[in-house]
Amino acid sequence: MNYFVEIIGWIGAVLIIGAYYLNINGKIKSSSGWYIVSNLLGGIFFTINTLVHQAYPSMIVNIIWVFIAVTALFKKDKSIKE
Repeated sequence: MNYFVEIIGWIGAVLIIGAYYLNINGKIKSSSGWYIVSNLLGGIFFTINTLVHQAYPSMIVNIIWVFIAVTALFKKDKSIKE
């Protein structure tokens, strides 16, 4: 179980930092689905990792991160339908 938690923590880090790096370097837009989903999954993975490690302040930050990504996905979905 502990290895699983560490692995998803590292995957979360790669997803968030990778998406940010690509965005900053003009490879993807912050409104792209890939960017938003990477942040969503990264936030979920970090939330699990920080919960297990009882790092509650970080867990709250990641929960907020997930809500921001979900909101962005709904906005993106709504703009596609219009």
